[in-house]
Amino acid sequence: MRWENLSVGSDDHARADAALFGADAVTTRTFDTPEFRGTTFHEVRARSILNRVPGASRMPFEWTVNPYRGCSHACVYCFARKTHSYLDLDTGLGFDTQIVVKVNAPELLRRQLASRRWQGDHIAMGTNVDCYQRAEGRYQLMPGILAALRDHANPFSILTKGTLILRDLDLLTQAARVTDVGVNVSVGFTDPALWRTVEPGTPAPERRLDVVRTLGEHGIGCGVLMAPVIPFLSDEPAQLRATVRAIAASGATSVTPLVLHLRPGAREWFMAWLAREHPYLVRRYERLYADGAYAPKWYQRRITRQVHELAQEYGIGPARAGMPRRVRPARQDPAATPAPAPTASSEPTQLTLL
Repeated sequence: MRWENLSVGSDDHARADAALFGADAVTTRTFDTPEFRGTTFHEVRARSILNRVPGASRMPFEWTVNPYRGCSHACVYCFARKTHSYLDLDTGLGFDTQIVVKVNAPELLRRQLASRRWQGDHIAMGTNVDCYQRAEGRYQLMPGILAALRDHANPFSILTKGTLILRDLDLLTQAARVTDVGVNVSVGFTDPALWRTVEPGTPAPERRLDVVRTLGEHGIGCGVLMAPVIPFLSDEPAQLRATVRAIAASGATSVTPLVLHLRPGAREWFMAWLAREHPYLVRRYERLYADGAYAPKWYQRRITRQVHELAQEYGIGPARAGMPRRVRPARQDPAATPAPAPTASSEPTQLTLL
């Protein structure tokens, strides 16, 4: 494992002169408990936790925080698999079971946020691997990270498939009172059979939508990233409708579709899975992704149009560029508060966009 070659910024595919952490700072652990059996944790003391996104990136943010590398969610399509190769770790099973834990992430972030050089820019989390994956239940890094962001009133957003985010509901609410906070949950489809094979380490889609519902009930608007839409497996009109309908029922503030993309590292692992589970689709995928990591524009436009039409039908819409938003008052029990009398100017209320 070449820890010493991993440089500041390489969480987002950028290189720098200073190593992110050295080999002498690594402690390797295993835990013989059912939830962690077969998983190895590499505890490191990182030298930097704020990662700058390369200028050529398509991401709508400039800074990220990633307390973990590797992810026990084991999503066969995960684009972050390639980052494990920087450590000479396997991008397939190794990505799922060899988890790097930056144990000093909360204290390091607090120190970096206090630096005079830090300008208080938006910080995105969960953009590389999930910060609420199973390991977070043991290492509990996110409470300290959220507390640091709250104390510095620094805007941030979280993308997750993990229900563990509800553990930190109080911290999220406190932070949203002083800064812009955005939360999105990833739910690409609601088909239980597909979920079990494609995302075997994640909570079920309906449990993730319960997170959306709970956050909304506590005044934190939550959008859904409908990702990925998987060609020929979750893109039938009836499947898209069922997914958008469930998202709308959860009270999501937005739904934004994203078609599967297959970068190097993820592509090989996904195609091997496809050959085992759906061999009849291999040639179709080779043709659809013949030009690179992304599906053709015509296909992406078709899926986006279908999802947006369904979202409009169900009263929600796509996320706008300004994702984060302040917390709003928690919903009250309708039985405890009399409804206002209708007026001539009353209009139906549509769920707001992020």
